[in-house]
Amino acid sequence: MRQFFATSVGRRAALVLGLRSAVGLWAMLGSGAALSLFGSLTGCYKAPGTARDQFIILSPEKEIEMGVKAFRDILRSAPLSSNPEVNDLVHRIGLRIAEAANKPDYHWEFAVIEEPNMVNAFCLPGGKVAVFTGILPIAKNEAGLATVMGHEVAHALQRHGAERMSRSILEQIAQLGALAASATGAVDPAVMQGIQSAYGVGVSLPFNRKQESEADYIGLQLMAKAGYDPREAVPFWERMSGCPRKMIGTLCFRSASSIPEFLSTHPSDVTRINQIEAWLPNAMQFYHSGQTPGAPAAPNVPAPPYHPPIGPMPRPG
Repeated sequence: MRQFFATSVGRRAALVLGLRSAVGLWAMLGSGAALSLFGSLTGCYKAPGTARDQFIILSPEKEIEMGVKAFRDILRSAPLSSNPEVNDLVHRIGLRIAEAANKPDYHWEFAVIEEPNMVNAFCLPGGKVAVFTGILPIAKNEAGLATVMGHEVAHALQRHGAERMSRSILEQIAQLGALAASATGAVDPAVMQGIQSAYGVGVSLPFNRKQESEADYIGLQLMAKAGYDPREAVPFWERMSGCPRKMIGTLCFRSASSIPEFLSTHPSDVTRINQIEAWLPNAMQFYHSGQTPGAPAAPNVPAPPYHPPIGPMPRPG
């Protein structure tokens, strides 16, 4: 697993891995269960908090089951941090974000993976969260790390990985309709690799821009409800860009080779920060310094308006 984390895999190779995971999933479900799944579900959902149309053919229960198994597989092999201060920091912030998320069917767990060159974090279905130590210097403080963790938890709450897997499964089934004949009922390792890829573990297919913007939007609310100032998200993303705010995209550019996995093919730095700044007045309605984590800032606070990302799709990193 450590080698898996450290290896640089091309985007096309990652796509192949994602599609191959569909084969394992079909085998895991078994032909009868799989046919029942696809025959009984329309796959049409509304994303919580934004009402964006989603197509998902995995049940929440199956998604959580796969997330838990994938997380166990990661923890067996990953180099976990033994630093008590760092672990306490991640657990403290994570528990506050989890309380704000108000997801009773999630059993939250938090881990710190000792990978100083990996600028990343992830949250698998079921509330399984990991932070790579490489992102800690950029997070800089608790609010910065809350920005990261709120963003990653939002991906899981919005079921973004399930969306991606659903698309891959349908593509695979359309090409290989005879897969059911090879079903064994066993959990194929490709399934675990597939859900890890779908939720941004190590080298992975990136979330698309709509999902990324949605995670920024929901993540701001989560960190605010958890008692962290959402205005701190702007300097965090400035630090992630490596440029002063006024120089981003003009005098200061980041080469494609220097873009962390956490940011590859995500919204451009300028677009992301502009969107966050536009959402801040509404996010601040959920924030009061010193409030009880997870408590609403005021009764009947209207949901802030969500707008899809603007501007052209950035090129893959």
